[in-house]
Amino acid sequence: MSAIVGREMEALDITANEPAPEDERDRQIRFDINCKTADGEKVNVEMCLNPNNFEPVRLEFHAARLFATQDIMGKDKSFADLKRTYQIAILGNRTYFPDGDFFHSFEYFDPARNMSLGGRTRIFTVELAKLGEIAKKSVDEMGNAERWAVFFEYLTDPAMRAKINKIAGRVEGIAMVGGVLLNISRNEVERARLESEYKAKIDIQARIVDATREGRQEERNNVLELIDKGYTAADIKRHLEGGF
Repeated sequence: MSAIVGREMEALDITANEPAPEDERDRQIRFDINCKTADGEKVNVEMCLNPNNFEPVRLEFHAARLFATQDIMGKDKSFADLKRTYQIAILGNRTYFPDGDFFHSFEYFDPARNMSLGGRTRIFTVELAKLGEIAKKSVDEMGNAERWAVFFEYLTDPAMRAKINKIAGRVEGIAMVGGVLLNISRNEVERARLESEYKAKIDIQARIVDATREGRQEERNNVLELIDKGYTAADIKRHLEGGF
């Protein structure tokens, strides 16, 4: 992720929202990597196989939350003490932006004058579904961000094994991440953290509202039935991401 943010950082924890273990085809649906840079800046990385229709505005919400939850209370602190925050989304199986670029960086700016606010929040998106042509490049021709993106998209593709191995040998940290992604399980991650549960609840509520507004009555009823049965928001979200 340092290749995206442009700063060295370390992972603080990984929280997985996996489907049920018997459903192998839908493993690794969504998980968070909470990080910080050497300067204490917050970075949240979300990887999602099947992102929602409302994913862009969801990213904006969580980027704002990541920024606003910094503690600047106290007589010795001010707004100048707010650190930069970065919300990174690695999105699979669909695209959101009409151009051919797989990577985008968003911030507040005046579009009429092309003038940045100079704020301290950034949203980065990586659309893995746009990597077809990039994956045809040799590893030597790829930039560092391209190597990471191709790695995430084709990690489990047998036809790309040679190229993935070459990328792992060229980019520091990829081999370690590969081991985490391939072996992540319920017993190996810290699950149900407060922030992930909060995100799950917001996502479920948004799905119910959207399904109601768009006339998807069956989907709405399925969600409400799971709630009535006592499923947690995280459990319901796993069902939804995997499909009913």
